[in-house]
Amino acid sequence: MAKQASVFILFTTYCCRSLAVELTSNNQHPVVNEFQSVELSCNIKSISTPKPRIEWKKFRGGDTTYVYFQGKISGALENRAELRGTTSIVIHNTTRTDSATYRCEVSAHLDEKKLDELSIELTVQVKPVVPRCSVPQSVPVGKSASLTCVETEGFPLPTYHWYRDNEPLPDNPKSSPKFFNSSYTADPKDGTLKFSEVKKIDAGEYYCVAKNPAGMARCGPQLMEVYDINIAGIVGGVLVVLIVLLLIAIGISCAYKRGYFVSKQQTGKNYKPPAKGDAVDSKQEEEGDFRHKSSFVI
Repeated sequence: MAKQASVFILFTTYCCRSLAVELTSNNQHPVVNEFQSVELSCNIKSISTPKPRIEWKKFRGGDTTYVYFQGKISGALENRAELRGTTSIVIHNTTRTDSATYRCEVSAHLDEKKLDELSIELTVQVKPVVPRCSVPQSVPVGKSASLTCVETEGFPLPTYHWYRDNEPLPDNPKSSPKFFNSSYTADPKDGTLKFSEVKKIDAGEYYCVAKNPAGMARCGPQLMEVYDINIAGIVGGVLVVLIVLLLIAIGISCAYKRGYFVSKQQTGKNYKPPAKGDAVDSKQEEEGDFRHKSSFVI
């Protein structure tokens, strides 16, 4: 009697399971690098309906599109995807726009549970491109300096690492005997390298590497020179300029005192043009002589 009861229970359990469509997945969170292939795994664990209806949908940024509908691949994946087995989908040559939530839906009209669905979160990682780096060409000793490194294409967001003369700079200079005397702080998240007080040992060629799980990229090396400020030379130059200006002022003052500028002004003021009356008299005199000479000849 007990044996028959157990057989009945097993039979009932089997029948109940066979009347419910159930889906499983080998990986509901696949991660792939851009331009590689990936499988969206959707497996039918149990079903009674011989030919169930299978659909795939894509959810991205609030938009919903069909990926597999009425027995064929559609939409943006029409020429890059294929059905594997009964329900799984393989995407070839993945791009960053393929990152999305995909839902596998199986409808079985003969089963008691007629519909089951399963979501797949696909992440497509994108390799960083060459970052934009900015390095000051020359910095005086004791002054601050800031180096920047920016990359906006990689996904997930890259981390940044600076190199000087092909040697990696540790995040904390105090952790390395070689960089112990440097005063920089490095932020691997935003790519900045800041010096509070530049020293001679900080001179060299700098470049930055942007890195994420998909790969890495680096900018070209840029030279940062560090020079001393010649205080004595600057003070000496200022003194020379002041002395020259003082000598010029003394020379101008002496020239005024000796009358060089005054004599020229007076010469211009003392000049008098011939009086108009004198000119008339002279003309009359000449005419008188002429008349006298003329009458004498006659």
